[in-house]
Amino acid sequence: MRDGSRMRAKRCLRTWLGLLLGLTVTVLGSLTPSALARTTGPAPPGPTGPREPSGVPGADPAVPAVARAWPVGVRPLVLRGWEPPATTYGRGHRGVDLTAAPGTPVRAVAPGRVSFAGRVAGRGVVSVELTATGTPPLRTTYGPVRATVEKGAEVATGEVLGTVEPGSPHCPTSCLHWGLLRGKTYLDPLSLLPPWLLSRGPSRLLPVAGVKP
Repeated sequence: MRDGSRMRAKRCLRTWLGLLLGLTVTVLGSLTPSALARTTGPAPPGPTGPREPSGVPGADPAVPAVARAWPVGVRPLVLRGWEPPATTYGRGHRGVDLTAAPGTPVRAVAPGRVSFAGRVAGRGVVSVELTATGTPPLRTTYGPVRATVEKGAEVATGEVLGTVEPGSPHCPTSCLHWGLLRGKTYLDPLSLLPPWLLSRGPSRLLPVAGVKP
């Protein structure tokens, strides 16, 4: 009798285990991928998992932070930020406007070669192709500027390119319009600046050998 009772108990246990396994498979099969992810917890960090936030909010990953100086002052006020147009010829703001009084020295933010120094639509403009920034190289533009450099000149970080001219059409008051391009594509020039230059704490202009302040 005892052996028969044990066999019946084993058969009953196997039956219940089979029913439980079948129910589990049915429930898991009905879950959507998103629901399944919620039941299994967050994915571990990795190439497709959570990433560390960028050190510079809004920085363009395609732009290396090679600048070591602001083009004017040590921490100028940004009167108007970069507003990329929706289309190539659409409305927008292809650069940033920095507060600067007429006569303020305009400096190269990184080493490079002057690719243009002259007048465009009646205002002075200086462009500098930045060294070792890819092909085509990144190109910074400054205006309105009364240039003190010539096309083809090699410039170092912090070297004076000219002075701010009065009458900028970009601002109700005097300012410098600072732009950045790669080829014909406009980019955010603030992405050139490392975090310590963008912070509102004390700023500094790194000394450059052979360049007078």
